[in-house]
Amino acid sequence: MLHVLRHRTYRHLFGAQLVALTGTGLATVALGLLAFRIAGHNAGAVLGTALAIKMAAYVGVAPLAAAFANHLPRRMLLVLLDLVRCLVAACLPFVNTAWEIYVLIFVLQSASAAFTPTFQATIPDILPDEDDYTDALSLSRIAYDMESVLSPLLAAALLGVMSFHTLFVGTAVGFLGSAALVVSVRLPSPRTPPHRGVFERTTRGIRLYLATPRLRGLLAIDMAVAAAASIVLVNTVVYVQARFGLGQSAVALALACFGGGSVVAALGLPRVLARWPERTVMLGGANVLCVGACLAIWVPDYGWLLPLWAMLGVGYSIAQTPAGRLLRRSGAPEDRPALFAAQFSLSHLCWLVAYPLAGRMGASFGLPVAALGLCVLAVVATGLARRVWPANS
Repeated sequence: MLHVLRHRTYRHLFGAQLVALTGTGLATVALGLLAFRIAGHNAGAVLGTALAIKMAAYVGVAPLAAAFANHLPRRMLLVLLDLVRCLVAACLPFVNTAWEIYVLIFVLQSASAAFTPTFQATIPDILPDEDDYTDALSLSRIAYDMESVLSPLLAAALLGVMSFHTLFVGTAVGFLGSAALVVSVRLPSPRTPPHRGVFERTTRGIRLYLATPRLRGLLAIDMAVAAAASIVLVNTVVYVQARFGLGQSAVALALACFGGGSVVAALGLPRVLARWPERTVMLGGANVLCVGACLAIWVPDYGWLLPLWAMLGVGYSIAQTPAGRLLRRSGAPEDRPALFAAQFSLSHLCWLVAYPLAGRMGASFGLPVAALGLCVLAVVATGLARRVWPANS
């Protein structure tokens, strides 16, 4: 898997991803703690709303950004977006009210909504070999998962000697490091598609996506992933601090267990995908998520929560990682930015549904009811994916 890092351009882009994700991981922990300081036991509702705003920015901005991304130099665009994210992260330590969180999160995630699909669509252009690209997808998944493991652990260590506000400084530094690494390489120019109107360019990716049966199945799996994983990402701070009465470091350790399970699964995926089709693998991951979401209804103590979060991390990685292979296979090179933007937008639309459900249901009816509702949603979505995704595609 690591041989793909011999490619200099990919190596620098992968490094940019790593440092940006480390900063983002620190912000994830700090944002949960900031929400708890502002709202107390209603932190799940505040965090759920903030994450819903993040998803709304992803859903609305990504297709619009894709309509213009092919007409701008990739390197310049990526660097400018990193600088915007750095500036916003530097403002977060000064937040004192929930509405300030919501405004800054919208600006930050609007920049990410333009950055991430452009970044993802660049990788197939610099790694045309499918085996190399598969390894790159697994490395990318491991990078996201290592962020889930190492960033909370780093946050836990830092929280022992400083305020959680300082974690946002690490986020800003991460985005600066990402910009520096992107500047250090030449990126291929995007293939310019035929001239189309703004509306057609904005909607083309989504129309191509929804016209492809395997991608409709992918969308249903995205819904199952969002439903099950939102139990972890929204309500961990409530489980650990409000229900079990533990401290901030215990929150970080629980999130690290989720990331650790995902890393273990991602390490084995290249070999699994060499033997089994994506449909079988991804539906298997969705099934694991359904079982984990069901078990989350009954979590008696912190000792049970940690292995359950690791199990959900395994299902999360298996169900999500192969998505790039499906997107690459489903469109011409000039349509890839639009398809990746459509996947980014539509998958986050699923999170836009799941995040507020997790937060509001948890705050209004309790954590077991929230887990039950999300479990039902994950099971229905997995069944739909099995039905709409043809077995031979």
